[in-house]
Amino acid sequence: MTDSPRRRRFLASLGGAAALLTGRSASRAQSAVPPQPTAASIPSYARAQNYRTLKQSSYDRTGGNHDFWPMSPGETLEVFKAAGPGVITHIWFTISAQSDHHLKELVFRIYWDDLAKPSVETPIGDFFGLNLGEYFLYQSAFLNCSNVKALNCYFAMPFRRSARITVTNEGQKPVGAFYSNIDYQLVPALSQDALYFHAQYRQATPNEAVTFSSGQAELNPSGERNYIFLETNGRGHMMGVTLGVVQNFDYWFGEGDEMTFIDSAKPVINGTGTEDYFCGAWDFGGPNGGPFSNLYNGAPYIALAERAGGRYCLYRWHADNPVAFEHSLKHTIEHGHANDRADCFYSVGYWYQTEPYTDFPPLPPLASRLPALKLS
Repeated sequence: MTDSPRRRRFLASLGGAAALLTGRSASRAQSAVPPQPTAASIPSYARAQNYRTLKQSSYDRTGGNHDFWPMSPGETLEVFKAAGPGVITHIWFTISAQSDHHLKELVFRIYWDDLAKPSVETPIGDFFGLNLGEYFLYQSAFLNCSNVKALNCYFAMPFRRSARITVTNEGQKPVGAFYSNIDYQLVPALSQDALYFHAQYRQATPNEAVTFSSGQAELNPSGERNYIFLETNGRGHMMGVTLGVVQNFDYWFGEGDEMTFIDSAKPVINGTGTEDYFCGAWDFGGPNGGPFSNLYNGAPYIALAERAGGRYCLYRWHADNPVAFEHSLKHTIEHGHANDRADCFYSVGYWYQTEPYTDFPPLPPLASRLPALKLS
């Protein structure tokens, strides 16, 4: 029996309807299945980890509660030592000391890969952003001072062969208790592009002011006499700075522009003012302004603003756009407009580079590191 044209059309219409219904059902079934996450959408903490989690601390080895180290004058503590490859992920210290100046007296050093000279060398307070030797609470992406007098660093610090951290008491009084917790990972291998962390202390007490004669244009195109945050040779990138300022004169100290020399004898980056570099504005509010601390920038300590004896602590992180260099970097800022002010600066520059760099200027003697008003 052959199908009539009418019957074939009728069966075809049933088939089409069935296909349509089947397609709708399939579509509904597919829409009920949640989309599968891609590798990029899964955060790193939800993925399998390939490292060994460790900590070195000042805990009481006897099982008691004597979880700290005392330090005599002149003593050096080795607070961390590990063979690599690995990454230091967090450093926490808190200190009970007799001296009011212990944040300037204790010197913090980090040595990479068994080198005799450190790649980090700063007074301990300056490293943690307390550049004037006083405690105050603040938070930022990489450093903070938590309640009460807890110093924290979250810069990742990779090392290939070894890492060693010391703290030296250069003061005349003992430290009753130095508490330490340093978290780190041991890894099978570091990637080829993993860089070494560095931090360099500098100071000018005071900066040398440039004197301009009457009618002379106050210009500084070369940055020759700027304050230097850090200077290094090699390949890497800068992460930022902390700066403490003691004003030796009245009025706003911060008309200085940052100038950054990247693989060049001339400035490659020129800024518009000190408060602008630290991502504030308008003199941080002038004499009536107040302290602030944000993720990547802050002035968390301001006292007696714009007066002789005024004190500031500032920080700026370049995590949004680390300042990359291939051969050399010199990061500077003017002290006043065209370097016309003689205030005291105390700073630390933080950066990464391919090889451990240890060619630092000598650490200034303790007496000159203590913040003080220098009236002429």
